[in-house]
Amino acid sequence: MTVRVGILTVSDRSSRGERKDESGPTIERILTERSEYAIVTTAIVPDDRELIENKLIEWCDENGIDLILTTGGTGFGPRDVTPEATRDVIEREAPGFPEAMRMDGFRKTPHALLSRGIAGIRGRTLIINLPGSPTAVTEGLTLILPALPHAVAIVHGENADHKFHKAGKGGS
Repeated sequence: MTVRVGILTVSDRSSRGERKDESGPTIERILTERSEYAIVTTAIVPDDRELIENKLIEWCDENGIDLILTTGGTGFGPRDVTPEATRDVIEREAPGFPEAMRMDGFRKTPHALLSRGIAGIRGRTLIINLPGSPTAVTEGLTLILPALPHAVAIVHGENADHKFHKAGKGGS
């Protein structure tokens, strides 16, 4: 089975066309290199908590997305509200993903600790906040990628040994 993915870029400037989105396409490139992922929708929204929430809810509840990866809006800036919007729509948190990304990033730069991204589950959808820079997106996504098929399988209530899960990789 293929993991259906939505990529949500959160950026005031990119949503207004003032800056090209590089992080969303970076996520798309990384995932399309792997056969188990299908990008089914992408969007760019401004740093607006209600707009972010509405898009996440739509993708989870109406579009049947398995995995939503957000990029941007996770820092300390006054308009960085992606974690709050995500927390408002999830039912359960999945703290291991952002914890691993922050710790791995911290080995490269202390600025990784400024990421407030979270992860969680709404219904049958796993939502993970990635940072906004293409470099941080690449490093973070590459780090967590091996765990994603297993996580999605569990969220779907599947036996993790089939469908999304690759034999011999990981456990629960």
